[in-house]
Amino acid sequence: MPLTLLADQWGAPPAHFWLRGTRPEQPVALDERTGIWNVYGYPEIVEVFSDPVTYSSDTFRRLAPDVPDYDKSGLLTQMDPPVHRKLRQLVSRAFTPRLVAGLAPRIGALTHELLDRADDRGALELVDDLAHPLPVIVIAELLGVPASDRPLFRQWSEESFPREQRPTAGEGGGVFGADEVAAALDLGRRMNEYFAEHADDRRRHPREDLLTLLVQAEVDGERLSSVAVGNLAQLLLIAGHVTTTMLLGNTVLCLDAHPEYGEAVRRDPTGLPAVIEESLRLLTPFQLFYRATTRESELGGQRVPAGQALALWVGAANRDERVFFGPDDFRPGRDPNPTSPSAGASTSVSGRRSHGSKGGSRSASSWSATRTCGPTRTTRPC
Repeated sequence: MPLTLLADQWGAPPAHFWLRGTRPEQPVALDERTGIWNVYGYPEIVEVFSDPVTYSSDTFRRLAPDVPDYDKSGLLTQMDPPVHRKLRQLVSRAFTPRLVAGLAPRIGALTHELLDRADDRGALELVDDLAHPLPVIVIAELLGVPASDRPLFRQWSEESFPREQRPTAGEGGGVFGADEVAAALDLGRRMNEYFAEHADDRRRHPREDLLTLLVQAEVDGERLSSVAVGNLAQLLLIAGHVTTTMLLGNTVLCLDAHPEYGEAVRRDPTGLPAVIEESLRLLTPFQLFYRATTRESELGGQRVPAGQALALWVGAANRDERVFFGPDDFRPGRDPNPTSPSAGASTSVSGRRSHGSKGGSRSASSWSATRTCGPTRTTRPC
């Protein structure tokens, strides 16, 4: 069955119309109700991500102008170069090729352990048994926080990324209302308190973990504040594990709809990276990013004034028929295949190909008779 026909069964929100195979009328359009510019086109989103001078990541004040003052130190999602680049490089130093390669045995062992538990029960609930715990445990161990806290991490992720992401008109000219802003600030405070406690412990008792690296690191000759460490840590934990959880669940949905590719990967696991890359394109884990214009610009044939908020719908861009032939089809190894646009860096694109397949060989060869049951309950596309 085509994946576009399953969108209603998944309960995909109306804002994600591309999951049903619908095309936007134009690549850039102003929503008169909210005052936000929706950007759906692939070339247009690549242009925005490539120009942080014109399109700033510092959007919270534009989206919620009445928000109280808060310390956004270390909040990469709200930073522009050069500070963003310095902090990103700081974190990237911890993920050397040697370290990433060294993670493979641990990820493989965890995958075996989680699947063996499911074997003992005779049933696998994909998200609860594998897709959620696997990345949470790995990232928690890297940071040096207890993996046993993963129910708390899952609660935070569900609060951070609600199912319906369509902006609504708030008071005072903002996109989000007072209740949404208050909830976001309260969540940030709770997460920061959690990581501040662990960061303070690392200052007294250093370990071989990422939190210790963050508390000992210097940017422009100064140590990171507790707030900055907390903001960086919560981004790594929440965004990192949510992306991987969605990737695993969405890839299974794709293979369930196209079992011939699942059989091919079981016969030859070297085809797994292409399957993962196509899953990332077709069912993009993070559908939405925001930017704000610092000056007037022309984008997708539209004149966008300075001080405007832009909603970048990456999921729609990854189905732009100007770029992808048969954009609603699941075609691993498609050629040409531009890499999905990403907000991960000011001018680069997503580089998750090698990371997404870690531990995948066991998953690919196991549960050969498994079929998904009740996709709305077990997993869903973002």
